[in-house]
Amino acid sequence: MNHYDYGYFRVAAAVPRVNVADVRANVNSIVEQLELASHHGAQLVVLPEMCVTGYTCGDLLGNELLLDEAERALAIVQKAVKTCGLMAVVGAPVRCQGHLFNCAVVMHDDRMWVVPKTYIPNYKEFYEKRWFASALVARGIKSVTVNGREVPFGTDMIFDAGRVRIAVEVCEDLWVPIPPSSLAAINGANVVVNISASNEVVGKHGYLVDMIKHQSNHSILGYVYASAGYGESTTDLVFAGNAIIAENGTLLKQGERFLAEPQMQVADIDIEAIENERRVNGSFGDSLLQFARSYQHVPIELERHVDYEHANLERTVRRLPFVPEDDNRLSSRCEEIVNIQTEGLMRRLSFTHTQKLVLGISGGLDSTLALMVACRAFDRLGLSRRGIIGITMPGMGTSDRTHSNALQLMEQLGVTVREISIAAAVSQHFKDIGHDPDVHDVTYENSQARERTQILMDVANQCGGMVLGTGDLSELALGWATYNGDHMSMYNVNGSIPKTLARHLIKWFASSGVPSTPSGITIHETLLDVLHTPISPELTPTDSAGNIKQVTEDIIGPYELHDFFLYNMLRHGYGPRKIYLLACHVFEGEYTRAIIKHWLTTFCRRFFAQQFKRSCLPDGPKVGNVSLSPRGDWRMPSDASSALWLAECEQLPE
Repeated sequence: MNHYDYGYFRVAAAVPRVNVADVRANVNSIVEQLELASHHGAQLVVLPEMCVTGYTCGDLLGNELLLDEAERALAIVQKAVKTCGLMAVVGAPVRCQGHLFNCAVVMHDDRMWVVPKTYIPNYKEFYEKRWFASALVARGIKSVTVNGREVPFGTDMIFDAGRVRIAVEVCEDLWVPIPPSSLAAINGANVVVNISASNEVVGKHGYLVDMIKHQSNHSILGYVYASAGYGESTTDLVFAGNAIIAENGTLLKQGERFLAEPQMQVADIDIEAIENERRVNGSFGDSLLQFARSYQHVPIELERHVDYEHANLERTVRRLPFVPEDDNRLSSRCEEIVNIQTEGLMRRLSFTHTQKLVLGISGGLDSTLALMVACRAFDRLGLSRRGIIGITMPGMGTSDRTHSNALQLMEQLGVTVREISIAAAVSQHFKDIGHDPDVHDVTYENSQARERTQILMDVANQCGGMVLGTGDLSELALGWATYNGDHMSMYNVNGSIPKTLARHLIKWFASSGVPSTPSGITIHETLLDVLHTPISPELTPTDSAGNIKQVTEDIIGPYELHDFFLYNMLRHGYGPRKIYLLACHVFEGEYTRAIIKHWLTTFCRRFFAQQFKRSCLPDGPKVGNVSLSPRGDWRMPSDASSALWLAECEQLPE
């Protein structure tokens, strides 16, 4: 299988060694970078603005010797490009009809194209109009002669290589209100190249990086940026060298600055994810109605260098995609998430004029999170926490550990505590329907879940309150909930919270030291014990020592795998084969390929089969960019076939 099957496009941003006006030495350095990029499997390599001569040549750019040598140098670079079997974009001065243009010279095989810079900076430290003309004065020029050969010239070219469509801009073009790359993106380009020579001043670099991320984000594309570095003149300015690759708002690679040696950054841009995001984002497509332009689409065929099934992936794949990796960002993100949950619940309570909230407290992860959010909502509304009626409902499989934690949580938080055993009611129900209580099947389990929901609903009617749901996103994806049981409530604050994120939210609550009472007693230890308790519905009997036997992840698989599958299927629209590739990459050494394949197959089967449970979900706030609400993000028929997905799972290698 080749890289096109997986939708990746490998690119390189290179900063070569430059010596001002020493064209031959510069070309040697450029060729070294081309060879290195080819060694890394790159199909496209991007080098800085004017790297053939050096950006800081000044009035030497009016000298014919320098310009003649620069033109001859392009032939040498072209030969190296063909030998390396890739596409390259290099910066060079190009003469055309009495003007000198600052150009990006695009090369592939024996072919060449010249893209002139549109916006010529002429303010503060920049004096480019002293030497260069803008592409705007050359709108009628369609070709230019380079080394005696006529080659295409203009800013209206998009290079089509299968699913990859590449546009080119030069330095200042990015800094204007409507960059050329924005229009190119609207008209089909999904990768933009920027060759640059941006000098360093204090604070500029952070702004530049943010701008590249922003451009890749709002234009939904991959952005490859290479900027001049060590070797440029330091008469008045310093060039630190930047090699940056971004994709849809995320930095894939960023090199160091102020290096005295050449550098290269290599990354795999996910064209499939970009195209999926554009299809989902209807506003992006609508932009074409206003900004349609006539572009020349230049077909090229790029060699396929990388076998992604056996090679390293040049991009970071997040093991826990719902959870920020940076600790500082994680803390602020947790607070933001909890605030979304809290405000959603506050509004529902105030709109319904409800001052009583009923929820089942199992001592597990989800009900603990819902209880913490409920307390925050009541505190902010100025309501007494006694209006939160927490009910623990021990049954046939309740362990001493979870029962104790449930009681401690409610007592420490100062909510109203009720304990209602379901054992007698469920036993009577078994007699009523003629079910053998020694048969621990789905009837045995679901009868308990539905009895608990009946208690919660009836107590809510009794006190004039509403039932707060606790089920999370991971359970909804897998259908790991009892229909008309714990599946149902009047409002659910956890419906957009995956299990892997719920763990971190509980950890955040524990570390924040939230006081449970005016006396300042905290629930730190209780929350940590909840965090380390095995996840279980506790619907089958415990062992002889009272320990949990029914561990959810032993039955349906690890939640870290399922959350990974869920995110990549819904967020990026990946099929099983690509999800499998990524999972094998990120979970290598933790799970075998056979195990990943097994649980991915389980996920696909359950995800399709359990849609009917998601079609009638209670209201609840959307928290992240993946949600299964039937009223918003995910609308799928309950009888959609999983055959294609399961067939692809079956073909996965182990």
